[in-house]
Amino acid sequence: MPKLENIPTNIITGFLGVGKTTAINALLSQKPENETWAILVNEFGQIGIDQAVMEKPSDGVAIKELAGGCICCALGPALTSTLAILLRRSKPDRLIIEPTGIGHPAGIIDTLQNENFRDILDLRSVICLLDPRSLDNPETVSNPTFQDQINLADVIVLKKTDLATEAQTSFAEQQSSMLFPPKQAVIKSVNGEVSLNLLDLIGKGGRQALFPDAHSDAERSTSNLATPNTSSKVSLPAVQLQLIPKPAMPFVKEGQSNGLYSCGWVFNSEDIFKLDSLKSVFKSLLKIQRIKGVFHTDEGWVLYNQVIDEATFSPIAYRRDSRLEIITTQALAKEAIQKYLLDCLYTS
Repeated sequence: MPKLENIPTNIITGFLGVGKTTAINALLSQKPENETWAILVNEFGQIGIDQAVMEKPSDGVAIKELAGGCICCALGPALTSTLAILLRRSKPDRLIIEPTGIGHPAGIIDTLQNENFRDILDLRSVICLLDPRSLDNPETVSNPTFQDQINLADVIVLKKTDLATEAQTSFAEQQSSMLFPPKQAVIKSVNGEVSLNLLDLIGKGGRQALFPDAHSDAERSTSNLATPNTSSKVSLPAVQLQLIPKPAMPFVKEGQSNGLYSCGWVFNSEDIFKLDSLKSVFKSLLKIQRIKGVFHTDEGWVLYNQVIDEATFSPIAYRRDSRLEIITTQALAKEAIQKYLLDCLYTS
């Protein structure tokens, strides 16, 4: 097997719901045909949805998902193990890592540059996606992880500028351009596009986190799925959900970390939801940070994406099962939500 060395590596970071998966899809559409790329996706939620959302070309792309926490802290050992396996199997020409929106990039950078990977991976630009409107939210701006996602980035890409006002976009652009050390680029994304040229803009000088211990708290998660005793080896959370739920009997899994709660459901692919009923359920939920789901509905398979109170539905090619992840600032009444979801199903 050829020796793996100097693989160009990028981290695409940004806060919850900023559009990281869309950005990676845009980059994949520009991938040279003769190259193989490996994509490692991390989700705070327990069941994993981004891999279903990510558009995968026919060949030349290997996608692996780590769900159930942040790879910068609780899934640190799993990051090392999963990354090693992904690199050996795919032998990529480029590696892209997408951390969860509440993931602190410092721990990932440390892992990529430690003795296990320093001769294998060539860390190039760390790209932070920024929604200009988030700078109007004091709770977001004061978040240490949000600050260090920007602070540790080599490149800042302003996303969702079509939804922001001109004043919000100008302010974000101005503030980003005044940071020290200076960024290699501060650009505005048009229609969600991200240029391939940004991947090799390497920062000058060391990356230094302002809040390196922002994710020092241990994460806790519980599940109604049987989890084998793997105390002697790394547990890969995403593998646990290869089981197939029975119709109208979804799997449910929940977790908690850093002041946020997550709860996820996986439904059988034969379960068909009434789309209008689903919209009503999601609209009724309060204090929501993030909802993402793929559903088999009476109007076809759809992707649902909600950040706080901003929501979209769109068609999706995924067909394996229906799945939903909700992230909120308070514990969820999962039994009540599950009843609402089951009430949205067509029954024979």
